[in-house]
Amino acid sequence: MKLVVIIPAYNEEATIADVITEVPRKIDGISVVEVLVLDDGSQDTTPLVSRKSGADYVISHKKNKGLAQTFRDAIDAALLHGADIIVNTDADNHYDQSKIPMLIQPILESRADVVIGSRKVSELSDMRWVNKYGNIIGSFLTAKIAGLPSFDVSTGFRAYTKDAALRLFVYSNHTYTHTTLLSAHDQRLIITEVPLKARKVTRPSRLIPSVPHFIWHAGTVIVRNIVLFRPLRFFGFLGAAIFVFGFFFVARFLYFYFFANGSGHIQSLVLAGVLMIIGFQTIVMGLLGSSIGWSRRVMEEILYRIRKDELEKKFPKQE
Repeated sequence: MKLVVIIPAYNEEATIADVITEVPRKIDGISVVEVLVLDDGSQDTTPLVSRKSGADYVISHKKNKGLAQTFRDAIDAALLHGADIIVNTDADNHYDQSKIPMLIQPILESRADVVIGSRKVSELSDMRWVNKYGNIIGSFLTAKIAGLPSFDVSTGFRAYTKDAALRLFVYSNHTYTHTTLLSAHDQRLIITEVPLKARKVTRPSRLIPSVPHFIWHAGTVIVRNIVLFRPLRFFGFLGAAIFVFGFFFVARFLYFYFFANGSGHIQSLVLAGVLMIIGFQTIVMGLLGSSIGWSRRVMEEILYRIRKDELEKKFPKQE
């Protein structure tokens, strides 16, 4: 069984060597361990340092394409190099690569398709408060959307089976962590977590440069994920709330009609009609979104089978 550790990297010459050399090359149940660095157009010596530090494969983008695209390309490259298990880790040395055997153990025991390396964010004293509580809130809301336990949804330390990697689709241009977890759950993959400690990262976050940026980004990611994976729940509740609010103005009009002077207050009836129509249309949007979601699942299944077929042609099953 072959394990490929993928490391998306951008201008990480100061830490990439430590990450690569810390990857254990001998793991029980694994015959081959390889390291693949996907350099996202770094302007420093990250590719050169990666090669000198023992990376088996170093692939570089000609220009910076962002973390989400880099992760997608790294997954595809690992599959094309025959990976049976893929571990993703960060190039900033935030995670302890020596814990990879613990991370993949649920997969080796056939207990999981996707394993999350949970950092116990609430216990990280050196993490900025906005990052910490943003991660906690984001994990809670994502868990509620997907009906999952409250995983550390922002962690990049994860392990995937080959089949799970083939089924992963990233619906974001910014980051992959939330959408891949929701996509895995949506496709009925078994997800579990392994508690692991994380290190302090000394350099400033590139994904979260400021508090307003983080609030805006986190909010849009959560709303986008709800709309993508649970459109009926989102638009259904929103539409029902608007509809009920409109009905309140109907009740107000009826009250004045029967118990007051019996005339006027037509504006309440007009406003009620507008709100109830908007609420009904919002619910219909949820139903349409749910129908589109089923089409998305069919397309994902088709793409999965095409990718699997292409991979089996390159790496035929041994009889």
